[in-house]
Amino acid sequence: MSIWGELISWYEGNKRDLPWRNTTDAYIIWLSEIILQQTRVEQGMPYFYRFAEKYPTVTHFAAAPEDDILKLWQGLGYYSRGRNMLKTAQLVQQLYGGQFPTSYEQLIKLKGIGEYTAAAISSFSANEVRAVVDGNVYRVLARYFGIDEPINSPKGKKIFQQLADEVMDKQRPALHNQAMMEFGAMLCKPKNPACGICPVHLGCAAFKTNATTYLPVKLKTVKIRKRYFNYLLIMDGEMLLMNKRGESDIWANMYDLPLIETEALIEPAQLFQRHNVKEILGSNMAIKDTSEVIKHVLTHQHLFIQFIILEGQPENLQPNWFYTALDNLENLAMPQRIFIFIKKFFNF
Repeated sequence: MSIWGELISWYEGNKRDLPWRNTTDAYIIWLSEIILQQTRVEQGMPYFYRFAEKYPTVTHFAAAPEDDILKLWQGLGYYSRGRNMLKTAQLVQQLYGGQFPTSYEQLIKLKGIGEYTAAAISSFSANEVRAVVDGNVYRVLARYFGIDEPINSPKGKKIFQQLADEVMDKQRPALHNQAMMEFGAMLCKPKNPACGICPVHLGCAAFKTNATTYLPVKLKTVKIRKRYFNYLLIMDGEMLLMNKRGESDIWANMYDLPLIETEALIEPAQLFQRHNVKEILGSNMAIKDTSEVIKHVLTHQHLFIQFIILEGQPENLQPNWFYTALDNLENLAMPQRIFIFIKKFFNF
């Protein structure tokens, strides 16, 4: 038996019982693949169930308002995934009459579906011979074959995709892909891989050379941008002033509090001396309290957030600002950090 046959045997005896593995419905598989991108299974599972229950078909999904999708997505992060999912569902409804495509060539043309996702859906739904290469597969291949070419370099991506294609079990592509991914997730883990119980460790180059800690290699290309957010909490009776975010920044089309962004951390008293802030808020507002500065880490950005509680009313409401009743806050899709603060502040 080949080493890949060994992995399939291991998979069949040790795989996790995950709901999307018990179907060939391309829509359900698509849901799971997008939700689990850059997300642990344990974190993503509740979201998968919520979406599958509320939108049992792609037709249901396509008819949903964007606010509802973002609200259901709240807390999962990478909110562009949710927005792209809605666009994809609407395109599937328009082009394929609500029948989610299963061929790689059709899938790759849809919004938010790249090479990995198209390969996964076509493989798992239609048993198409497409090697799925995710982070787990990169790690298994890099360690077993002792490849130190960076997995995120153009050359590395080409090498690993070609290798994945070569070793693929052409008779059982879906099973092969699932086995590779599960093996990487459960045994050949990023840290502390379970080499002692690995069924193929005797042939593994990284095991033989004690290089599991160093493989796979990844170039550090991410430049972190630091941003400083000063959120204003302003009440008018039982109404809270909110902001609808625009299309061109993080958390697009979601809701947060009125925001003044600065180039560095700043004391609230100094912030309110700035000319542009005075023009918006006027001179009749007073600082009631401030929160501690919270660091919120995103993939390419680190946000330093403080909340400033104010008394009084701003003289010039900005175009995207609006008042809403407190009992309506649960219906608004907010970034998780904002939602947590508001929920704690108003004790609901």
